[in-house]
Amino acid sequence: MKKYMIALYIRLSLEDAKTDSMSISSQRSILREYASELPEYTNAELMEFVDNGYSGANFERPAVQELLDLVRANRIDCIMVKDFSRFGRNSLETGYFIERVFPLFHTRFISVNDDFDTQKLKGDTGGMEVAFKYLISEYYSRDMSVKTKTAKYLKFQRGECQSKICPYGYRKGENGRMVPDPETSEVVQKIFEYAVNGMNAADIARELSRQQIPTPGEHKARKGIKTHDVSRTHGMWCNSTVLRILADERYMGTYVIGKREVTEIGGHKMRSKAESDWIKIPDHHIPLVNEEIFSKANASIQRFKIPNRKKHNYLLRGKVICGCCKHALHLANGTSYRCRFSSTIPSLDCYNIHIREKELNQLVYELLCKQFQVAFGVDSLADLRKVDTVALRQADFDRQIFELQEEKRKLYESLVSGGIPLPKYKEQKEQISERLLEVQNTKAVVMARLEAEQEERHHQRQQMDISRMLTESDGLTSELVDLLIDKIYVYPDKRVDVEFKIRDSLAAHK
Repeated sequence: MKKYMIALYIRLSLEDAKTDSMSISSQRSILREYASELPEYTNAELMEFVDNGYSGANFERPAVQELLDLVRANRIDCIMVKDFSRFGRNSLETGYFIERVFPLFHTRFISVNDDFDTQKLKGDTGGMEVAFKYLISEYYSRDMSVKTKTAKYLKFQRGECQSKICPYGYRKGENGRMVPDPETSEVVQKIFEYAVNGMNAADIARELSRQQIPTPGEHKARKGIKTHDVSRTHGMWCNSTVLRILADERYMGTYVIGKREVTEIGGHKMRSKAESDWIKIPDHHIPLVNEEIFSKANASIQRFKIPNRKKHNYLLRGKVICGCCKHALHLANGTSYRCRFSSTIPSLDCYNIHIREKELNQLVYELLCKQFQVAFGVDSLADLRKVDTVALRQADFDRQIFELQEEKRKLYESLVSGGIPLPKYKEQKEQISERLLEVQNTKAVVMARLEAEQEERHHQRQQMDISRMLTESDGLTSELVDLLIDKIYVYPDKRVDVEFKIRDSLAAHK
């Protein structure tokens, strides 16, 4: 006899972890005890799905996604949760699953603390009482978000630093407050002093490197803080680092928060906010420079900036790398590539790197032609037709699955209307379920083959497109660069190494 599958869904968010009644063990105990009282328990099999540390504001949770996949595969007879909020706090999505999806797959849904059981409701959705509970759960999620933000803001006002790492020149003192770092605060003050005295960012970077002052990255590494590969900088300061320090308002005691925000409640994607929406907290911590020095330093640096300078949109923009120090090369005067980083390190080999833009474009184009001009087989169209045949079979499987699901739905309606006795219903339902499972398994095999063949066809189409583009072009184009080139390394002897995006295609034809 087929087992009655009961899915126990348990969710614990970071906020819930502070409450014993919401703990995983507490939820598990409540659900197992309730399940043991069901008449179906004697022939039941329990499955647990646990999302630990996930918000209920959306359904992007691994365990709930696994559960929903099993529901769609008709492998779950009953879902049980402690309350609606454990399943989800978004009223629209929660209601959609409970009222639309689960009835379609004849999956029973039980919320223990809410005394909600779709089997008892017999098609009714629970009315206003259930809808109100959905909204309460959603309001709780939004309220927690607001309270969390408010608590963080109050800590900022007290002078506490909420970031794990303080900006260069500071360290965390007692009670989490940001205080000047005796090792680096004088370096920051020196940078502002140099700028006020008329030095530009490149001159300041050279001077700091000459004095062998550790860069911010090296300082972090020495403190055991995870950072980028500092060996690439060779102990030398960059212009961009100097400019970033000079523009940071935190050095005059003002802390800035709210530069970015999440795009949706419970989500992780961030977006930048307009500066007018930033929250600035003056006198948050001890300043390293006063407002007058900060303003003079930035005004001095602005003198060296070329107003309204047009960017040269050259073909290989952002892809040409120095083979020695691994920093990006820039197009000096719009004609030749040079290593900007070498201006602070004349002793490095990259100081001698110099290659004209036209020369590099031609070298890269010739290399592309050599690598990608491959003769392709003539059976490509026949192969594409095979994919279409498999696609037609996929559509046929979908039709069969839909018909079987409709047959199961009509059978259930016959049972409810009294047109068929329960034993006969169970027998026929099991037969339909077996046929449905067989079709779904066959479809899965076909789909796996389809995906493999489609991937192969995709490679073939790519190769044909590349061959056509190279044949039709007289030189390097932006289309070829975007499609094929990842990085280009240039060395002092004008040797050029190209990293291609489509490595599989190259490997297949070597």
